[in-house]
Amino acid sequence: MIPVAFDYVRASTVEEAVAALGAAEEGKVLAGGQSLLPVLRLRLAAPTVLVDLAEVAQLRGVHLREGALVIGAMTTHAEVAASDLVREHAPLLALAAGTVGDRQVRHRGTLGGSLAHADPAADLPAVAAALDATYVVQGPAGRRSIGAADFAIGLFTTALAPDEVLVEVRLPSTAGWAVHYEKFHRTSQSWAIVGVAAAVRRDNGGIGAARIALTNVGPVPHRARTVEEALTGAPATPTAIAEACGPAAAGTAPVDDLSASADYRRELARVLTTRAVCKALGV
Repeated sequence: MIPVAFDYVRASTVEEAVAALGAAEEGKVLAGGQSLLPVLRLRLAAPTVLVDLAEVAQLRGVHLREGALVIGAMTTHAEVAASDLVREHAPLLALAAGTVGDRQVRHRGTLGGSLAHADPAADLPAVAAALDATYVVQGPAGRRSIGAADFAIGLFTTALAPDEVLVEVRLPSTAGWAVHYEKFHRTSQSWAIVGVAAAVRRDNGGIGAARIALTNVGPVPHRARTVEEALTGAPATPTAIAEACGPAAAGTAPVDDLSASADYRRELARVLTTRAVCKALGV
């Protein structure tokens, strides 16, 4: 299909992008376009203005500031996966970014685009939730910060205002943590039926802390706090991990669709969470 007609703005600064969105009847931001362009072709979105961020250099790059990892919203998945800083300070994000789509998607798709699109089946929103990410957005009144728990508020819906742009993502360092991203999908490169982002810190042979978030078990990423509490202080053994991960689906709201039933997704949540933690710890 052919998208509806729209005006096109190629912004060179964040301020230009914000101004164009503010003046639009209905504006959409174009980042990598890997999710937006199919939506436009299917006419599931009908913007009056498309604001392209490809030339906004200030939105790219990976930096370490005051002990936190700062990633520009237009940094591609491939750049995130290959970054030495990300591998050291957010190894879970580097690992998961390397599993997104195929090579072509990873070289065009962006971290900020994926997070702002808020697809419940996308890999990186759950990873950001597990890592307690902070989203920095900019609008007409300046910049503000949004915690990961408050950013995704529903299906394809975020806390971004219509005239705001996601500028960067800040992550506290998890250097030295054991990590794994486990997802189940029908074919390689397809969306995860369920995915689990796991980061675990060892402590005297046991588990000192854990961060667990699930993909595609509800309209927004699910932080498995019950599992995190059960894992903290537990021995790093398969039996103890399996017991702690038993209630992984507690509080989730999976749906029945052509890929899987809700009950199947709940069982996958338990199995994949156990598997992710065991693989992270190598047990």
